[in-house]
Amino acid sequence: MKRLILIVSLGLAPPAYAQGEEDSLSLMERGAQMLMEGLMREMEPALEDLQGLAEEFGPALRDFTAQMGPALRDLLDEVEDWSVYEPPEMLDNGDIIIRRKPPQEDPLPEPDSDGQIEL
Repeated sequence: MKRLILIVSLGLAPPAYAQGEEDSLSLMERGAQMLMEGLMREMEPALEDLQGLAEEFGPALRDFTAQMGPALRDLLDEVEDWSVYEPPEMLDNGDIIIRRKPPQEDPLPEPDSDGQIEL
């Protein structure tokens, strides 16, 4: 199961070969297969740690989502365009503020001497 998760998470699934076909693999195919097997062996402890972390923080994350989900959904409905705001800033007293970016004025092209604007 852990190896399947690793293969899927990497987005690289080694081709499935029959037992007798392993001898007929090209040098490149065998190298790729060895690389994938090595990666799976190296990543196995990290996946076990990640699974333990998910089991530890899963309930707390579910509680947070249940409590904050509706408030965040309302906030997302209120703000139409997040690109017009600066990143959040925490003040010394603990307040968090999100400032609006100053409007950027597009300079109008200068008219020529005859009063026409070149496009």
